[in-house]
Amino acid sequence: MKSVSLEELNAEAAMLTRVDRKYVLRSAELTGILTRLEQEAPDTRVLTIDGRTAHSYRSVYFDTPDLTSFMMAARPRRRKFKLRTRTYLDTGASFLEFKAEGARGVTVKSRYDLTDADAGPATGDRLSPGAVAWAEELLGQARATGVDIHATDLGPVMWGTYDRTTFLLPRGIGRATVDTNLTWRGVGTGTLDRPDLVIVETKSGSRPSDIDRMLWHCGHRPSKISKFGTGMAALHPKLPHNRWNRVLRDHFDLTASSTTTTSAVQGTHHA
Repeated sequence: MKSVSLEELNAEAAMLTRVDRKYVLRSAELTGILTRLEQEAPDTRVLTIDGRTAHSYRSVYFDTPDLTSFMMAARPRRRKFKLRTRTYLDTGASFLEFKAEGARGVTVKSRYDLTDADAGPATGDRLSPGAVAWAEELLGQARATGVDIHATDLGPVMWGTYDRTTFLLPRGIGRATVDTNLTWRGVGTGTLDRPDLVIVETKSGSRPSDIDRMLWHCGHRPSKISKFGTGMAALHPKLPHNRWNRVLRDHFDLTASSTTTTSAVQGTHHA
């Protein structure tokens, strides 16, 4: 499969405003899907940086002491939002990202580049004053819907790592990511590893992409999974989790997870 650089990927399909569709696979199913992709869409390119096609990520998810962001996803509620840092472990680059659900299910993502002065989330998981000011402005969208939340209320509630391979579909009409080697850790919990779990996420306009149709043909349908929401529910089984029941039943062994309740999640939050 041909390579694409990060600069080319962002120029051709940044996809900050897009429709996301997620699929949950077993690792044994992935090889066949990728082989089929190469055969049926030979112009698909894979993101390659310094000769590597799989890149390691670390995410830190922020929420209020009463888990406002999680509860909006679990219940669910329109105009939900998510705030996280994402660190590219291969390069050390780090960003604070705000994801919100817009009209008709469109996902809108905004990014704040964490400069050296703002590098706290990559190490101590603290939001710098600059990051707080940026997040506060975007949280105005949530306050406009009646959710009284401020950036100073937020603190880290979950950490996650995974390896990601990114594909640019022909003619730049969409992109797809494949996440493997997923781990989660929450406040007061151990680490939850799911080496057999694969999350494929397609990002396109309103019309499904070629890889969506390929996955459908192979019997895979979009799944309700969120690395934040599902991870929190798996780590803290007493939290609301009906939205992700099928994924939790099929792919997570809750008896091996922490039984920490919401009160234990309410650690020391800071800005």
